[in-house]
Amino acid sequence: MSAGHDAVRIIEAKRDGRELDDDEIDWIVDGFTRGVVAPEQMSALAMAIYFRGMTDPEITRWTSAMVGSGTRMDLSGLTRGGAVVPTVDKHSTGGVGDAITLVLTPLLATWDVAVPQLSGRGLGHTGGTLDKLESIPGWRADLDASEMRTVLARTGAVICSAGPDLAPADRALYALRDVTGTVPSIPMIAASIMSKKIAEGTGALVLDVKYGSGAFRPDPADARELARVMVAIGAASGVRTSALVTANHTPLGRAVGNALEVAECLEILAGGGPPDMVDLTCALAAEALSAVGIDDADPRDRLADGRAMDSFRAMISAQGGDPEAPLPRAAHVEQLRAAVSGPIQWNALRVGRASWLSGAGRTRPGEDVDPGAGVVLRRVEGDHVRAGDVVATVHANAEERLPGALAELAAAFGAGSDRGPAGAVAERLRSW
Repeated sequence: MSAGHDAVRIIEAKRDGRELDDDEIDWIVDGFTRGVVAPEQMSALAMAIYFRGMTDPEITRWTSAMVGSGTRMDLSGLTRGGAVVPTVDKHSTGGVGDAITLVLTPLLATWDVAVPQLSGRGLGHTGGTLDKLESIPGWRADLDASEMRTVLARTGAVICSAGPDLAPADRALYALRDVTGTVPSIPMIAASIMSKKIAEGTGALVLDVKYGSGAFRPDPADARELARVMVAIGAASGVRTSALVTANHTPLGRAVGNALEVAECLEILAGGGPPDMVDLTCALAAEALSAVGIDDADPRDRLADGRAMDSFRAMISAQGGDPEAPLPRAAHVEQLRAAVSGPIQWNALRVGRASWLSGAGRTRPGEDVDPGAGVVLRRVEGDHVRAGDVVATVHANAEERLPGALAELAAAFGAGSDRGPAGAVAERLRSW
């Protein structure tokens, strides 16, 4: 790596629209990670990238530099039952009511694969997988690499937080982007997601890239471009990658909130649950299994016959949780009634905000969340209701949170024509 670079010159080059070369990218990512490049300078470069964009080779190299800033796990020799198994993971770009990971991870593990699912916490209107699972008494998100391998070898599935040594450059850069208005940059979103997934050592990856009011990329065209870029990064990095572009204009399922979403996932694992959640889970499962050469699988059978539930219980127990323990319940529940008659529409963003206002989310990293808080939709998109029918409930432990959450939920409700199912797959992209 050349020592003759200058952060200012690299900022100016991207400001003026020039493609950065590999050495420049390696130097500035490494320099920022080590504190040689000042946060103010990296902020300026992030803004230049936000406006000028990056070419595919730049994005791939940026991702590689972030992976190289820390440790890359090697799961290639992982065994289950004495046999080496392939690894496959899933990532969602985030959406309201999206608890797919809680079902998909143990479902995939009913085949001879291992699923190393590194997940995060919620911030804003979308919930975090780790927050949801921490509703289960005793369950632990923080596992070191050795513990993660042990759980994978025993159960085939693990959901845990990423260690501090995985892509540390991304952690530092994301914190900076969060306070400089540069989070929505497609190149940096793609590199952020893929650097962590590549660093965790998975051999195959399926992406759920969402669009609509509940997603971070509301425009379908932006979601398609983000999916294309991430699939290209995966291909260049030797990870078999595919992406489904899916809708989140209305919440997935009926529950939005931590323990409420866990309860809904238990319904799915027991062979029931909302059809849109089941359909998307099975579509992602089929895609993930295809990535590791399993093309004749029927995920629905393993939800119906109890194998997925057994896998979930084993995964939770292996991480210290009690799958038999009752989930937290809110002390206060208020109903929302329909103001008008007709087919329902829900605005996913506003439903997510209502759940956040009830106490299910946080305003800054590190805050506690209320595990029992959230929203349950009693009637979903396309259902016909009469004025006065109960259409949703708000759950909160802090009674003073109810009025604001109910007001936001009322604003999320509307009557109009059906816009199509939540979670519907609009496009599929593959790197193989």
